[in-house]
Amino acid sequence: MGKTAFVFPGQGSQSVGMAKGAYEASEAAKEVFRQADERLGFALSTLIFEGPDTDLKQTSNTQPALLTASTALYEVFKASGIKPDFVAGHSLGEYSALVAAEVLSFPDAVELVRSRGLFMEEAVPGGQGGMAAVLGADRSLLSSLCSDITAGGQTVELANVNCPGQIVVSGTKEGVALVAERVKETGAKRAITLEVSGPFHSSMMRGAADKLAAKLEGVDFARASIPVVANVTASPVQDGGEIRSLLVEQVYSPVLWEDSVAWLIGQGVDTFVEFGPGSVLTGLIKKIDKTLTLINVSDMESLESAVQALS
Repeated sequence: MGKTAFVFPGQGSQSVGMAKGAYEASEAAKEVFRQADERLGFALSTLIFEGPDTDLKQTSNTQPALLTASTALYEVFKASGIKPDFVAGHSLGEYSALVAAEVLSFPDAVELVRSRGLFMEEAVPGGQGGMAAVLGADRSLLSSLCSDITAGGQTVELANVNCPGQIVVSGTKEGVALVAERVKETGAKRAITLEVSGPFHSSMMRGAADKLAAKLEGVDFARASIPVVANVTASPVQDGGEIRSLLVEQVYSPVLWEDSVAWLIGQGVDTFVEFGPGSVLTGLIKKIDKTLTLINVSDMESLESAVQALS
């Protein structure tokens, strides 16, 4: 019998109405939404269930909303008694993983990601930064191209190493545009500009990281009950202090998702369960290794199927 990893999605997976079925069917899920509303001091649950989508897409709303939806689904699933060998999350999803691993309490986590979203929005004035998904590039050639462009005065860096053939770059609007112009030098097919409010996971986010570091100092980080594979290192961590430091670095460092999944596979993980709306991570993991068992928990129906499949 192989090992299991539970994974949690990041920004971009959100949708109006996510986890509403869990809220309606389960007291455990309802309590997660209640705690979010109470800690944040506004009706996040109403925004999640009713929208509008434009407000839900704002980084400072998206981050606590996705954490809440993913955690609500996980809390319902937890009653099955099925436990993972490892947890991991993509960018913001790392906070959901830390709640699952009992490092952070959910109320602390939802307040942290609300602040993280605000700090990220404030870090770079609107319109100055951007991101693009590069399809089919050689990783080392793309990294060299980014270094060349940055040396020329326009910052652009690898932001998300998602799976073979999909790497996201982040930096100044001009830097990202230059990558798109010259992308064929890396063997890539094309670059797709992303609808984001800033150059996330780049050195331009250091101001946001500094503010987050100050916020994290006041929060209790317990030792992880399950090893958490960190975005920054693509290796497991359980010490609370180390996790706190890595969350600061994560704001301005690339998300090494492909490397994290490869590490997990190397540990004997053959089953990945994604908790949250959509199936973005399931799609990325499939591109890394088609032979894995991939399970999505995005609503009550898929949750029940997951419990049956894993029992």
